Amino acid sequence: MHTKHEEESPPEFYAGSLTFAERERLPAARQFEGLREEIAVLRVKLQTAIEKHPDDLKLLTHGIETLVRAVSAQYRLSPKARKDLADNMANLLNSLGDQILPPDR
Repeated sequence: MHTKHEEESPPEFYAGSLTFAERERLPAARQFEGLREEIAVLRVKLQTAIEKHPDDLKLLTHGIETLVRAVSAQYRLSPKARKDLADNMANLLNSLGDQILPPDR
């Protein structure tokens, strides 16, 4: 027998911690797969931090570590990302092979 708490879906579980405006944005946020958009935002924020505080090594290190963790998580969690990584690696190896031994030989 399940309790009401166990049957709640994650959006209902988190709803109490969100503002009304945030709850209204949930449907759009659910449309994303993976962390692509979040990683893009992190990159933009990191670039801004570098421009505004180029000497703040602690801030920059934290930003880079956060970005690395997000990218790592995306590749660990997403089968599509794994396939994309494998495809990119295959393309890279083919390109290197073509440079070493051109295909017209």
